[in-house]
Amino acid sequence: MDRYGVTIPFNTVPLSEHRRVLERLPDLGYTDAWTGEAAGYDGFTPLALAAAWAPSLRVGTGVVPVQTRGPALLAMTVATLAEAAPGRVVVGVGSSGPPFVTRINGIPFEHPYRKVRDTVRFLRAALAGEHVAGHFDSFTIEGFRLGSVPRPAPPVMIGALGPQMLRLAGRETDGLVTNFLTVDDVPRVVEAMGPEGKAKEVVARLFVCPTRNRAYARAQGRAMLGSILNARTYSGFHDWLGRGDVLAASHRAWAAGDFRGAAAAVPDWLVDELLVHGGPEECRAHIQRYVDAGVTTPLLAVIPAPEFGAGPEGMARTLQALAPGA
Repeated sequence: MDRYGVTIPFNTVPLSEHRRVLERLPDLGYTDAWTGEAAGYDGFTPLALAAAWAPSLRVGTGVVPVQTRGPALLAMTVATLAEAAPGRVVVGVGSSGPPFVTRINGIPFEHPYRKVRDTVRFLRAALAGEHVAGHFDSFTIEGFRLGSVPRPAPPVMIGALGPQMLRLAGRETDGLVTNFLTVDDVPRVVEAMGPEGKAKEVVARLFVCPTRNRAYARAQGRAMLGSILNARTYSGFHDWLGRGDVLAASHRAWAAGDFRGAAAAVPDWLVDELLVHGGPEECRAHIQRYVDAGVTTPLLAVIPAPEFGAGPEGMARTLQALAPGA
């Protein structure tokens, strides 16, 4: 595979100690470090650190919400990072959802498809150095041009789950960012991008717990998936993928306020498909199946396993065991 990345920050490692892990990654075969953004770390500060500490890594946002920054501020932030790490930055944007947009930021969650589409169009024009002005469906720009234009312009990608957003990713962006899908789901997701999407990058965050203790891995997976698969966006995604009946019991428990029951109702086989686990060699083989199915850039989101220990050294040992050439 041409690209092999990790998701940062690592939850069990203080950000101030990430350098001890990140600077080793290129020698292990890792090419990328990407962030997300919800209610913890912001999506850009860890990338600035990674770009400085490991100068050969490509860094990307996977993804930042389009609602929580104005279009010009988002363009300026991306351009600043791209000037610091020329040719090594990707911006992935997405719609996020009401928990992160409205409940913690006090911003109305309105017209998510239009806001993503308009922000992508704005970013592509602004990052190319164009003067951007006029009425978009979801905002109006009186006039904006970047004071410093990054060269080359960073690629723009979309975090997409549903067919409409997937089609937008294929039609108007440089690629797709996705997660919480099985190997068998990948071809359907790629097909939904349409004919223009067939040659574009597909970035997938893959949650990985390299342990042979199946009970431990499934417990970790259930703790994560119980809430994720009952969130509005991911519930809709898996309904579209044909899992409405499979997850119906989990949805009922969640709606009744039985959150532990909702997690317990996720079938073992689905936990095993959505959480890569087993010994490191089994994990690498599972990741390779994603690549064979159409993922071009796997991003490992590592869930610590007892076998490797804690802290920076434990994470470094884990990533060494999962490295593509291990």
